[in-house]
Amino acid sequence: MHSKSRIAILFIALLAIMTPAMAHIGVEYHSDLGFFSGFMHPIGGMDHMVVMLCVGLWSALAAPRANLSLLWGPAGFASMLLVGALMGLNGFAIPAVEPMIAVSLLVIGLLVVTRLQVPGFFAAILVGIFAVFHGLAHGYELAGSASAVNTLAGMLTATVLLHVVGLGLGWRLRQHSVWISRAVGTTVAVLGSVMLLQMA
Repeated sequence: MHSKSRIAILFIALLAIMTPAMAHIGVEYHSDLGFFSGFMHPIGGMDHMVVMLCVGLWSALAAPRANLSLLWGPAGFASMLLVGALMGLNGFAIPAVEPMIAVSLLVIGLLVVTRLQVPGFFAAILVGIFAVFHGLAHGYELAGSASAVNTLAGMLTATVLLHVVGLGLGWRLRQHSVWISRAVGTTVAVLGSVMLLQMA
């Protein structure tokens, strides 16, 4: 079996065996706050990891060419994640944070399936809206912590690295194996739908 096919099947299988009781999972890493805790949180929180990977994946699949247009989506997500986290730290209450995190999986999964091409600035705004809610979830958890800055630094570092991994995977899948990217995107979209149904 081709190596890219094995990677995709492993990724899909990992998502399939998940039983998401809520959209925002992996919060146990905040029991010991600091840079490492923040770094591990997006990786341990499957919802965050999948979205961040798929932002990079979609950006690479949809970009017209290998230039700075690849970076609009990841840059928009990372910057607005920070904005959302700072809002949460300062007590800004916005409703439907968990449902919007689930919606982000649904929408970004569909973007991967369709490889929808949009202007870079619009791509940044689109994923940035969802990033605010991911950031809010982080900020609410960190409110009142003396280590919030270090923890956020770790989160942003992991976020950027996950985007880079997604970009790399997406670039490999640009010209070949369309079914793999569609299967991954469909699985992510279904996961988001399941999360929404569980919250209903």
